[in-house]
Amino acid sequence: MGLYPEIEPYDHGMLDVGDGNRVYWEVCGNPDGKPAVMLHGGPGSGCGPWFRRYCDPAKYRIVLLDQRGCGRSTPHAATYGTDMAVNTTAHVIGDLELLRQHLGIRRWLVWGVSWGSALGLRYAQTHPDVVSELVLTAVGTGANAEVALLTRGLGRFFPEAFERFLAELPEGERDGNLAAAYSRLLESSDPEVRARAARAWTDWETAIVPAPPRSEQRYEDPEFRMAFARTVTHYFGNDHFLGEGNDEGVVMRDAPLLKGIPGTLVQGSLDFGNLLGTVWRLHHGWPDSELIVVDNVGHTMGARGVVDALVEATDKYALR
Repeated sequence: MGLYPEIEPYDHGMLDVGDGNRVYWEVCGNPDGKPAVMLHGGPGSGCGPWFRRYCDPAKYRIVLLDQRGCGRSTPHAATYGTDMAVNTTAHVIGDLELLRQHLGIRRWLVWGVSWGSALGLRYAQTHPDVVSELVLTAVGTGANAEVALLTRGLGRFFPEAFERFLAELPEGERDGNLAAAYSRLLESSDPEVRARAARAWTDWETAIVPAPPRSEQRYEDPEFRMAFARTVTHYFGNDHFLGEGNDEGVVMRDAPLLKGIPGTLVQGSLDFGNLLGTVWRLHHGWPDSELIVVDNVGHTMGARGVVDALVEATDKYALR
């Protein structure tokens, strides 16, 4: 099956979402088609052109955006002094609503990968009337247990890389919340401290999540590397701004709020998030979902079996 052919947007712009932030958006496909919004991962990865290709452009009005602080949105998180206090889950959900209203969309399919899946789930839980379906892959929910696994729990599986990861932190910071400790380094007034911390964080991400070369190459861009590391650690170190009860997961706790929203979960069998049973538990707490597990695939949206399952899901929902 594979991805749909490459296409270009027929409309784009910068949306003023307040707090001095302007969010880049674009629309492609059929102007009269079924609306779908594509949510990238990270937080802080930005939305690339391949996101346009998971929906049939003849049937969908496909909306992409770069979330606050990344991609083409401004101000950029790579810029020292950018106010990260106005970059939270609630702020980004508010941006989605402003964009939906700006584009005159009543309801849309929400597609998300990795962090985008957590964002999409929380958006659907808080705004169920505007979400027609969910299509999610490399699924996470933003729970603190997931952050603990990704920052410390996987250290036993990657001991050499973990030793280098810890070494960048002051000794007194190595026993607590590692993401929060890195976030503090990335807010340092010393540019060399910030640069070393961004490199160490992305080196750890590369070690624990085997990814296509394109994903690794993006970390060689100093601006991307800084914005990505700064935004990820800001969210990871602050409970993903989901509030009390996030140790096991606010999104998981509120899975019953998804009742009535059809959804497809596409997960690689080798995705480390499976060690916590995240996607399995979410599926069983959300009766309107279907779970598709793709063998021998990790945390990615680009593997052939994952792509085929995602495109099949959007094709199916285009008929609703």
